[in-house]
Amino acid sequence: MSGKWALFVDIAKCHNCRNCYVACKDEHVGNAYPGYAAPQPRHGHDWIAITTRERGEAPMVDVAHLPTTCNHCENAPCVAASPDGAVYQRPDGIVMIDPVKARGKREIVGSCPYGAIWWNEEEQLPQKWIFDAHLLDRGWKEPRCVQACPTGAMTSAKLDDAALAARVASEGWGALHPGYGTRPRVYYRNLHRYAACFVGGTLVATANGVDDCVSGATVEIRKEGAVVASGNSDDFGEFKIDGLVEGSGAYEVIVRAEGYRVAGETVTLGASRYLGVVRLERA
Repeated sequence: MSGKWALFVDIAKCHNCRNCYVACKDEHVGNAYPGYAAPQPRHGHDWIAITTRERGEAPMVDVAHLPTTCNHCENAPCVAASPDGAVYQRPDGIVMIDPVKARGKREIVGSCPYGAIWWNEEEQLPQKWIFDAHLLDRGWKEPRCVQACPTGAMTSAKLDDAALAARVASEGWGALHPGYGTRPRVYYRNLHRYAACFVGGTLVATANGVDDCVSGATVEIRKEGAVVASGNSDDFGEFKIDGLVEGSGAYEVIVRAEGYRVAGETVTLGASRYLGVVRLERA
């Protein structure tokens, strides 16, 4: 099958079970694959790493997990830094570190802006996740990290450029640190869960002396008069407007609900904010 390999990671589906991490360790620790990779050390290397971020404050807290690895970039800085072929890209898009030519070349580690290359002191080699190329070349349909993922957070596909572009556009995938200009082949969805912040709150109104949730209200986030994001309160009166830029300053939060007066307040975003209970008054 022609095309190039790509990895897709949906952050909303990652539960930090670490099966991908364990599968990579199981495949590579103590195992040499001549022409592909020397053994990974038992300790110190995270060829697939997972970082966790908590956002918000009680009772509205969001936890997201971000798996990261070699991005197998089209414009790979590590390849550019290795004119002798110590690092190269295969026709199927997989970036490889030659375990013979790269020996002793510690400078390759620093060429990766994502920090995805590790130094093996015992082998005197730079190393990274190789997309399990040794298995794919034997007919496997996916790398072991994908096979081990129980939630479908990780998937892979071998696609031509047109099919890849169509999938990325139609399904809402994006790259980690697109400003690096490396054109990575690892794509993420719901990246805002890790990289952005939110404003949330709980809408409540009093009727006949009893507090009740206000569902179906429209909540707008405005900056300098322009609406930059919006959403609705749920059956519990809670709203959560996500995808806002951290440290982006002052916003107006405007709440509209049928039968109630318009409510609003100003918030300054450093990190994610929970506004607490927002009381609406009958019109």
